[in-house]
Amino acid sequence: MTAAELRASAISDSAAPQGLSNEALALWHAKKGEWDEAHSIAQDIHTSMGSWIHALLHVIEGDQWNADYWFSKAGKPSRKPKDIDALWDEIAAKVLS
Repeated sequence: MTAAELRASAISDSAAPQGLSNEALALWHAKKGEWDEAHSIAQDIHTSMGSWIHALLHVIEGDQWNADYWFSKAGKPSRKPKDIDALWDEIAAKVLS
């Protein structure tokens, strides 16, 4: 699956595709607008990728201070709300590669 396919699924499908990793599933819910579900999944991913996804979610939420904390934990530069779609695409491409 590609990032574009994951995005299209989140936009059009009522349920996530079977067999997604937790990282991809969190991103699917984030793109679907299901922030709480995405956040719940991301909190249980104890890797730098999980921290990066967690940062994205806090940018979406509008909590930049918390996002900056998670960017730091992920070893990634901070990003701002204007970058949400590009950041989602970047993370999804990495998760699905």
